[in-house]
Amino acid sequence: MPTYRELFAIREFRVLFLNRCVVMLSVAASSLALGTITFQATGSAVLTAMAMFGGPLVSLVASQLLLASSDSVRPRTALMLQMAAPLLANGLQAVPGMPWQGRFALLAVPYVVNAMFSGTQWVVVREIVPDGSYVLARSTFNLAVGGMQVVGYGLGGVALLWLSPRDLFLVAALADAVCLVNVRLGLRDRPARGAGGGGGVVRRTAAVNRLLLGSRVTRPLYVAMWVPNGLVVGAEALYVPYGHGSVAGYLFAAAAAGMMVGDLVVGRFVPPHRRDGLIGPLRVTLAAPYLVLLLGPPVAVTVVVAFVASVGYAAGLPLQERLFEHTDHAVQGQAMGLYGTGLMVWQAVGALLGGLAASVVSPAHAMGVMALGSVLVTLVNTPGLRRSAPTQPTVVSASGSPSS
Repeated sequence: MPTYRELFAIREFRVLFLNRCVVMLSVAASSLALGTITFQATGSAVLTAMAMFGGPLVSLVASQLLLASSDSVRPRTALMLQMAAPLLANGLQAVPGMPWQGRFALLAVPYVVNAMFSGTQWVVVREIVPDGSYVLARSTFNLAVGGMQVVGYGLGGVALLWLSPRDLFLVAALADAVCLVNVRLGLRDRPARGAGGGGGVVRRTAAVNRLLLGSRVTRPLYVAMWVPNGLVVGAEALYVPYGHGSVAGYLFAAAAAGMMVGDLVVGRFVPPHRRDGLIGPLRVTLAAPYLVLLLGPPVAVTVVVAFVASVGYAAGLPLQERLFEHTDHAVQGQAMGLYGTGLMVWQAVGALLGGLAASVVSPAHAMGVMALGSVLVTLVNTPGLRRSAPTQPTVVSASGSPSS
């Protein structure tokens, strides 16, 4: 069974891991700086929220047009461009006197580039780690991202006691520069996975997306990774109206802890040959505990529910492994990018549906309703998911014809 020691013995893995951690610090610093400046300039809570968390919406739109770039550009070049874009944007954000409208335009730049190459990193990770180690590698990144988000926003908040938002942009730009050099010197140059093909990147993006979503093998995988998760996010979006104040904080903390425990256990301690068999139980675990809220339990029980249910997010690790196994090497970057894009969409849809449900029934009952929907989708999708079982060798190729 793979170990952390084996992963961190791989130089390129260390490079990518360090980059991921530093990038999260950069994102936290620049988000806090932009949010602070926007609120000072406009006094608008809505514009401030968009400044801090609206970037993924840009990625969502851009990814529908440019995802094929993940496979048509050399991986090291793609990752360097992902670092160069925020370096440029954060450097320009530090220019005094920049109007807030201009800052919003600059905010879009790194998110557009990230949308183009969002799947590249995960394909490189899978290539550099030993066979059967991708789940451990991905869970290691997940744990690091969760930790660095807390550290980054915490350090950023403290830094604003002594530094101006402009200084914080410079700190973020410095972090981006470190990442850019780290990628250039630390990663081996590899050829692009997919051929450029005809019709341009927009047409290729649309064509491959149709293949992936039209396949009887990969479509149930995407449904399993998107829809049940999104509906549970809809339940989590109701923590504040359910608990208010400190109770909501306990729920978010419990959910974060459960997610980290699930990633740690499934990634590190479950043998590779047993992980796939946990997909079903974990997918049910993700939502079923929230059904208790239909009975109106005490808050302490809900905190335990949030922890236990969030362990189920770990089902995404072996599901991603299946997605790699059932997609041709030439489109794997786009396949992973599509996964990330769809996840964002369904998280937003889930939050919207949760809010609508809570406008009709109590927040507790609405959380239970969202969980019921998640369980039903999981059950209905189970027969289709069997088509991607490890014993089924069908692969979705760039040409559009499944192969075995």
